[in-house]
Amino acid sequence: MATGTNIRTYFEGKWHDGNVPIMHAADHGAWLGGTVFDGARYAHRLAPDLMAHCERINRSARALMMEPTHSAEQIFDIVWQGIRLYDADTALYIRPMYWSIDGGPSAIVPKSDSTGFCVCLEEIPLSSPDATARLCSTQFRRPVLADNVTNAKAGCLYPNNARMLAEVRAKGFDNALVADAMGNVAESATANVFIAKDGVVQTPIPNGTFLSGITRARHIKNLRAAGYDVQEKVLSFDDVRDADEVFLSGNMTKVTPVVEFDGTSYQVGPVARDALKLYWDWAKSEG
Repeated sequence: MATGTNIRTYFEGKWHDGNVPIMHAADHGAWLGGTVFDGARYAHRLAPDLMAHCERINRSARALMMEPTHSAEQIFDIVWQGIRLYDADTALYIRPMYWSIDGGPSAIVPKSDSTGFCVCLEEIPLSSPDATARLCSTQFRRPVLADNVTNAKAGCLYPNNARMLAEVRAKGFDNALVADAMGNVAESATANVFIAKDGVVQTPIPNGTFLSGITRARHIKNLRAAGYDVQEKVLSFDDVRDADEVFLSGNMTKVTPVVEFDGTSYQVGPVARDALKLYWDWAKSEG
């Protein structure tokens, strides 16, 4: 089942209408989890940081021992070809994907030169500017690089995220605030996290347990350029409880203010509002 609507798929050298089949039952990726993807956005007639997403999908492929079949520049051009098939004001989720097709002699290790590729575009509106999230803690944690491919945006990581979300949604919350292997704050189940205290903005320092997002990096640059003191540091759950405001940073929604974490309430604050405004001001300035 697709997440969005009005889907178009680039596969085997051309664009197709709809959610077309791309993988066979015996493909390595289908039965052994060799899949990676990236997610960019097109909205307000802009595709912010699209090239960075095209570069990251190739890094993710190599992390799972797949050789990319397209350069970042080629993926960038393919995506724009697809965007132009839509009305200019249609908000899109942009998802380039690779998967391993053939396994080597042992079947487990993929053949690096046997890689499938597609791009999927789905119409998904941006969330309301008034959207917020309620968080709760979860028993599940983010893995470390020695245990899983945390240096890639890999499909095999997402069942862990799914059980985090299932756990907290059963309790009536929207998302989970997740610990790393050391018990410090890593991110939410779906996005990076920022807090603000006394005007200082803080976010967990990348330690190899979570993907340090492209949108996260953009917020850090924008906020620093606007005069904010932004610190990457080890954060405890008590730091989050003591914060003046908390917000999530992800490509799908860009900024989502948090209004509750485990019974601690927050107001939608000026940093979250500034981060969202600065993001789209930057995107418009870049064209």
